[in-house]
Amino acid sequence: METEAVHAGREDLPGLGLHAPPLDLSTTYPSYDSRGEAARIDAFAADGAEPDGPPVYARLGNPTVARFETALARLEGTGSAVAFASGMAALTAVLLVRSAAGLRHVVAVRPLYGCSDHLLGAGLLGTEVTWVDPSGIADAIRPDTGLVVVESPANPTLAELDLRAVARECGEVPLLADNTFATPVLQRPVESGARIVLHSATKYLGGHGDVLGGVVACDEATARDLRRVRFATGGVLHPLAGYLLLRGLATLPVRVRAASATAAELARRLTADPRVRQVLYPRLGGAMVAFEVAGDPHEVIAAVRLITPAVSLGSVDTLIQHPASISHRIVAEGDRRSSGVSEQLLRMSVGLEDVDDLWRDLDQALDAGPGGRTGGGTAAGSYDTYAAP
Repeated sequence: METEAVHAGREDLPGLGLHAPPLDLSTTYPSYDSRGEAARIDAFAADGAEPDGPPVYARLGNPTVARFETALARLEGTGSAVAFASGMAALTAVLLVRSAAGLRHVVAVRPLYGCSDHLLGAGLLGTEVTWVDPSGIADAIRPDTGLVVVESPANPTLAELDLRAVARECGEVPLLADNTFATPVLQRPVESGARIVLHSATKYLGGHGDVLGGVVACDEATARDLRRVRFATGGVLHPLAGYLLLRGLATLPVRVRAASATAAELARRLTADPRVRQVLYPRLGGAMVAFEVAGDPHEVIAAVRLITPAVSLGSVDTLIQHPASISHRIVAEGDRRSSGVSEQLLRMSVGLEDVDDLWRDLDQALDAGPGGRTGGGTAAGSYDTYAAP
C-alpha cells in the first residue's frame, strides 16, 4: 500500500524527464485533424471509453485528473476510477447511470452521510429509496432495484457492517460502499464483494482541508457510463484538485495510521471519563471518534481552542462538530434518532497533533457547561465498538 500510494499514477515520469507530476490547466487543446476529432468523440459518445490520443476538451478528460484516477483505482483494487467535482457529484452520477437503465429503486442502510441520505430520500433525481436494516436487504430488492447503498464505518456513528454478508444479500444488484472514513488503507470494499466504491475525496484522500472532490472506484464498464454522465452534466474535477489529490495519496497510509493511533488513545481516555456517556470507535480502527457527552454538546463545541469546530473531516488538523446541527441536520429528526444520531453526539476527526495537546483541549472543553466537572456529570463512559487498530 505504501509503495503504491507513492508511485501509482507516476510510472511514466522518469521517461518524461520529470520527477513531480505535471499540472495541466488547459481547458481546450489544439487539433488540426477535425475528422479524427469527430471519430474520437463519436467513439466516446458510443460507450464512454477514454479517447485515444491527445486530450480534446477539459470536460471530456484531463491528464492530471487521469493520474489521480489511475492511482486511486490501484489503491482500491478496481479496474478504473472516475473523478468528480465533489463526493455528492460522484454519488449523483452513479444514481443517474442506474436510473438511465430503468433501475430507479435504491435499497439503503442508515446511517449515511446526511446529504447522501437527503439525495436519496428527497427524490431529487427521481429515485425511490427503501431504508432497511442490513438483514432486510434481500427482501427489499425489486425488479427495478438498481443499487444497494451502505457506508461502513458510517457517518457519524461509526457503525460497521459486514460487507461480505451485505454483498451476499445484494445478489445481482450492485453494492455501493462509501469508503470515505476507512480509506483503502484500512478497507478495500471490492475484496468483500462491493462493485462500486465511493469517496468524498475532500476528506482523507486530499488530507489537508484544501481541495474539494469525489471519486468512484469501479470496473471499466461502469466507469464508461460514469464518464458519459460526467461529460453531459459537467461535474468534472478541476485539474488543480486532481493534482492536490494525487499528492495527497502519496502520504495517505502514513497519515491514516498516525491519526488512527492518536484517535485510539483519545477513545481510551474518553471512555474512562465520567463527563462522557458513550464512546463509538470502530473495530476497524481509523481516525474518527464519536462520543455522547453528559453535558451540553454545544458548550463543548464553543469551548475548544486547539481543535477546530468545523464540518468535514480527514484533515491534518483535528475537527469536531455536532452532527444533529450540521452534517445530518437535513435528515428528518426521527430518522436521525432511529439511526443513532442523538442530540448529545459529537463527531471528531482526529488529525496529526500531539495526543496530549489534543487531550488537554478536550479536557477543558468537556468542563464547559452543565455536565462538566463543575456541573455534576455522573454518567460512566463505555465503548460500544472499540478495538485498537
